[in-house]
Amino acid sequence: MSRRTSLKLTDERERQLEKASEILSSGPYDDPPMSVVIDAALAPLIQSGENIQEARNELYPTTIQQFNTDVLGLQYRTKVETRWR
Repeated sequence: MSRRTSLKLTDERERQLEKASEILSSGPYDDPPMSVVIDAALAPLIQSGENIQEARNELYPTTIQQFNTDVLGLQYRTKVETRWR
């Protein structure tokens, strides 16, 4: 991840932050800081990534792929080689 001195928000990102803020707010007059909204959004992503990595040791690849999302997912590839030309 590259470090930047400022966070540029597109219109779509601004809408997503507003939706997330509404989910976190405890009432119509509560306006949580952007840092709290971002932290709340990142925590489940990190936890999901850790859970999927841990499950790779216990479950079959096809089972793991059932838990793929638009943001987080694993792909397994197999390679078939013939010994004859």
